[in-house]
Amino acid sequence: MEKTQTVKIQNPEYGDAYTAHIEKNGAGWIGQIQEVPEVQCEESTPEAVLKILKTDLHEVLLARADAWDKQIEEDIKAGRLDHLAEKALEDLRAGRCQDLFSVIGTETKSS
Repeated sequence: MEKTQTVKIQNPEYGDAYTAHIEKNGAGWIGQIQEVPEVQCEESTPEAVLKILKTDLHEVLLARADAWDKQIEEDIKAGRLDHLAEKALEDLRAGRCQDLFSVIGTETKSS
Protein backbone atom coordinates (compact mmCIF):
# COMPACT_ATOMS: atom_id res chain seq x y z
CA MET A 1 0.00 0.00 0.00
CA GLU A 2 1.21 3.45 -0.87
CA LYS A 3 0.17 6.40 1.30
CA THR A 4 -1.24 9.02 -1.03
CA GLN A 5 -2.78 11.69 1.14
CA THR A 6 -3.59 12.94 4.58
CA VAL A 7 -6.62 15.19 4.89
CA LYS A 8 -7.74 17.25 7.88
CA ILE A 9 -11.48 17.05 8.53
CA GLN A 10 -12.91 19.87 10.64
CA ASN A 11 -15.93 19.14 12.81
CA PRO A 12 -18.03 22.29 12.24
CA GLU A 13 -20.14 21.74 15.35
CA TYR A 14 -17.27 21.71 17.85
CA GLY A 15 -14.26 22.81 15.82
CA ASP A 16 -12.34 19.60 16.43
CA ALA A 17 -9.97 18.48 13.68
CA TYR A 18 -9.56 14.87 12.61
CA THR A 19 -6.96 13.31 10.33
CA ALA A 20 -8.03 11.09 7.42
CA HIS A 21 -5.39 8.84 5.89
CA ILE A 22 -6.26 7.68 2.37
CA GLU A 23 -4.14 5.06 0.61
CA LYS A 24 -4.15 3.20 -2.68
CA ASN A 25 -4.84 -0.50 -2.08
CA GLY A 26 -4.66 -2.57 -5.24
CA ALA A 27 -7.45 -1.44 -7.54
CA GLY A 28 -9.25 0.45 -4.76
CA TRP A 29 -8.64 2.96 -2.00
CA ILE A 30 -8.81 2.63 1.76
CA GLY A 31 -9.16 5.28 4.40
CA GLN A 32 -9.22 5.65 8.14
CA ILE A 33 -9.68 8.45 10.66
CA GLN A 34 -6.54 8.43 12.80
CA GLU A 35 -8.23 9.70 15.98
CA VAL A 36 -11.28 7.42 15.60
CA PRO A 37 -9.89 4.08 14.35
CA GLU A 38 -13.32 2.46 14.02
CA VAL A 39 -14.05 4.91 11.19
CA GLN A 40 -12.59 3.25 8.11
CA CYS A 41 -13.73 2.22 4.66
CA GLU A 42 -12.69 0.97 1.25
CA GLU A 43 -14.01 2.47 -1.98
CA SER A 44 -13.09 2.75 -5.64
CA THR A 45 -11.92 6.41 -5.56
CA PRO A 46 -10.20 8.62 -3.01
CA GLU A 47 -13.11 11.09 -3.25
CA ALA A 48 -15.59 8.35 -2.36
CA VAL A 49 -13.40 7.26 0.58
CA LEU A 50 -13.25 10.81 1.93
CA LYS A 51 -17.01 11.25 1.57
CA ILE A 52 -17.72 7.98 3.44
CA LEU A 53 -15.16 8.81 6.14
CA LYS A 54 -16.79 12.19 6.78
CA THR A 55 -20.25 10.65 6.97
CA ASP A 56 -19.15 7.78 9.22
CA LEU A 57 -17.14 10.12 11.46
CA HIS A 58 -20.20 12.33 11.94
CA GLU A 59 -22.33 9.29 12.83
CA VAL A 60 -19.76 7.96 15.33
CA LEU A 61 -19.41 11.37 17.00
CA LEU A 62 -23.19 11.68 17.28
CA ALA A 63 -23.45 8.19 18.77
CA ARG A 64 -20.72 9.02 21.30
CA ALA A 65 -22.47 12.26 22.27
CA ASP A 66 -25.80 10.48 22.65
CA ALA A 67 -24.19 7.80 24.81
CA TRP A 68 -22.56 10.47 26.98
CA ASP A 69 -25.87 12.33 27.37
CA LYS A 70 -27.64 9.12 28.32
CA GLN A 71 -24.94 8.20 30.84
CA ILE A 72 -24.95 11.60 32.54
CA GLU A 73 -28.73 11.56 32.79
CA GLU A 74 -28.56 8.12 34.42
CA ASP A 75 -25.84 9.34 36.78
CA ILE A 76 -27.93 12.38 37.77
CA LYS A 77 -31.05 10.29 38.39
CA ALA A 78 -29.05 7.77 40.42
CA GLY A 79 -27.53 10.53 42.56
CA ARG A 80 -23.96 9.74 41.52
CA LEU A 81 -23.23 13.46 41.02
CA ASP A 82 -24.85 14.74 44.21
CA HIS A 83 -21.50 14.90 46.00
CA LEU A 84 -20.25 17.36 43.36
CA ALA A 85 -23.21 19.68 43.91
CA GLU A 86 -22.72 19.47 47.67
CA LYS A 87 -19.02 20.32 47.31
CA ALA A 88 -19.83 23.29 45.03
CA LEU A 89 -22.37 24.65 47.55
CA GLU A 90 -19.89 24.17 50.36
CA ASP A 91 -17.26 26.15 48.41
CA LEU A 92 -19.78 28.88 47.64
CA ARG A 93 -20.82 29.22 51.29
CA ALA A 94 -17.17 29.30 52.39
CA GLY A 95 -16.37 32.12 49.94
CA ARG A 96 -14.05 30.01 47.79
CA CYS A 97 -15.80 31.02 44.54
CA GLN A 98 -15.22 33.93 42.19
CA ASP A 99 -17.64 35.62 39.86
CA LEU A 100 -16.89 34.21 36.41
CA PHE A 101 -16.83 37.63 34.80
CA SER A 102 -14.18 38.87 37.24
CA VAL A 103 -11.97 36.00 36.12
CA ILE A 104 -12.46 36.26 32.32
CA GLY A 105 -13.01 40.00 32.10
CA THR A 106 -16.00 42.30 32.05
CA GLU A 107 -16.03 42.78 28.26
CA THR A 108 -18.05 39.57 27.92
CA LYS A 109 -20.55 40.47 30.64
CA SER A 110 -23.98 41.27 29.27
CA SER A 111 -25.96 44.21 30.60
